[in-house]
Amino acid sequence: MAEIRLQQRQQQQLSVQQILSSQLLQLPMHNLEQRIYEEVQENPLLELVEEQRESSLDGDLTSDRSSDDDMFDPIERFSKSSLKERSEVSASHESSEGRLSFTHENPSKERFFQAVQYDSFHELLLRQLTLHEDVKEPEMMIAHEILGNLDGDDYFTEEPRIILDALHFQGLEVTHSDLKRVLRKIHFLDPPGVAVHDLRERLLVQLEVVVQRFDARTVELAVRILHDHFDDFFHHRFELLIKKLGAPRPRVEAAVSAIIALDPHPGIFQDEGGHYITPDFVVTYENGELIAALNDRSSLSVKVTDRYQELLKNRKSPKEEKQFIRKNMQRALEFTTALATRRQTLLKVIEALMKHQYAFFMSGPEQVMPLGMKTIAAETGLDISTISRAANGKYVQTRFGLFELKYFFGTGLSMEDGEDLSSKIIRQYIAEMVKEEQQDHPLSDDRLAEMLIKRGVHIARRTVAKYREQMQIPVARLRKKIF
Repeated sequence: MAEIRLQQRQQQQLSVQQILSSQLLQLPMHNLEQRIYEEVQENPLLELVEEQRESSLDGDLTSDRSSDDDMFDPIERFSKSSLKERSEVSASHESSEGRLSFTHENPSKERFFQAVQYDSFHELLLRQLTLHEDVKEPEMMIAHEILGNLDGDDYFTEEPRIILDALHFQGLEVTHSDLKRVLRKIHFLDPPGVAVHDLRERLLVQLEVVVQRFDARTVELAVRILHDHFDDFFHHRFELLIKKLGAPRPRVEAAVSAIIALDPHPGIFQDEGGHYITPDFVVTYENGELIAALNDRSSLSVKVTDRYQELLKNRKSPKEEKQFIRKNMQRALEFTTALATRRQTLLKVIEALMKHQYAFFMSGPEQVMPLGMKTIAAETGLDISTISRAANGKYVQTRFGLFELKYFFGTGLSMEDGEDLSSKIIRQYIAEMVKEEQQDHPLSDDRLAEMLIKRGVHIARRTVAKYREQMQIPVARLRKKIF
């Protein structure tokens, strides 16, 4: 006979409201707007609120605040005064240079960030292809599929069969030779070397393009190096390379210099215009006061519509209709409450950051202090996981540039005077030292550690190596000038 036992245990479960609030909190502004649009389309009890921005800028604050009050019906809105009361700064944070001030009001006109539409890098390549007389619609479809399957460095690493199957699904029968022919055309677009399989192939393609810039013998030797001795070239084994090639040193130097002049990342700077960031906060220094504003200018708001209230009150309304309205009413209230909670959380986080990173906002990045998320969590009364979600993908516009909130969190090392120095400043020191080093005698990690110790930074060689690798700076051997 089976044994029956009773057990009592505690189990923590997140409510629907908590899950929704967490999901909205981690969304950056652009994704939040998309999420709002989707929710409004799915829930008939929600409607968009187009806030009257201009009225607040022209001095009509009353009408703007009344529309703001309708944004989040289920909970009480912040007031500017209560927010300032909550964010009063202690004497240790005040100085003659400025004071801290926090507001959720909309930023002024000069802080408006206009989204601009740009063509992506791949769209520019497709446009170049359309100018080729021998490229027809089927080839354009193949090119579109290829460009959509490149990795982050624009290498084509996908299996050809997958591309062929995708095109077959679109009703286009393509052979391997068709695919190779279009790939070849993409290789020689501007910039050359896109959609290749590896770095060796990319450099060989670019050599074909720039062949007129160099002596024929130099190009011939460069091709030999890439074809037969790429590993020695890649790892800077140049003395061994000279021995294997059996060519005079000057000719090898010229060939290696020609290869180094090529671009290993042709698409890395091409998409800069197409990626824009709308900051979630704007921090300014005005009239001796440091002011933080939540940038809501390009975000949408929602409210629960009133049009279905009469149906609920009407006893003759069908039961199914009332159930549908109640269900969506609850969902709408949860969504609007989650939006308001997101705003409150972000305001708490930026307040705490401004207090602890006051020197940064006043003087610049060289004054950033070591700061852990645990410190901000303790001050705001929020969980560390909540702080992490709030910081991820959120940006603040300052006098010194645009920074992700995660930038302000980091560890530090002790100085000789007992103060802590942020690891970001130490990375900056290392980058400056490497930039100023002699190219024929690059600084080793041991030497960098010694130079930092002379600056008063207690640091080990392995820590220097870790920071150098994080900044993607090669070891000294690979930074050494070739010839």
